[in-house]
Amino acid sequence: MAEERSPEVADRTAKPEAERINAAHATAVRRMLATSSQPRKTMEANVADQALKVQEKKELVPKGEKTVPARYYVPVTDIYEADDALTVMMEVPGVDRKDVEVKLENDELRIEARIDFSKYEGMEPLYTEYNVGHFSRTFSLSQKIDQEQISASLDDGVLTLTLKKVQAAMPRRIEIN
Repeated sequence: MAEERSPEVADRTAKPEAERINAAHATAVRRMLATSSQPRKTMEANVADQALKVQEKKELVPKGEKTVPARYYVPVTDIYEADDALTVMMEVPGVDRKDVEVKLENDELRIEARIDFSKYEGMEPLYTEYNVGHFSRTFSLSQKIDQEQISASLDDGVLTLTLKKVQAAMPRRIEIN
């Protein structure tokens, strides 16, 4: 991590990164609002309550040994529930679509997103707010998730997973005779 040289330099270099993060978050929120079944005003109120702020990047502490000497971080993740599905939104900045791997095994959903370090070769940052590294996260799935109906998309550094619920887990209205 490079040391901070002056407040003027820090403000100039940090602002574009903050704008990129805010733009990615705004895109994710718009997508979530468009696909959610909750009333829009309720969703907007919930989003407004969550102030946009830069969060500290957390390094993943592996349970086993890795054979690749690289740092892995826990991606910032939001999970939303609708009547028919869960939507998982993960921030994985700098990751290309070809470098994302989503695996499902033994009721565990594992996501790995790898950074192409060659993009950063020769760069000497004046100021940095986060370290560059791979991302990894694992979720245990309940039987309420239809494991055949999981989809994923990557857009502007935001990985969106849609986990459809099994029919028995969806809320239903019971008619009164």
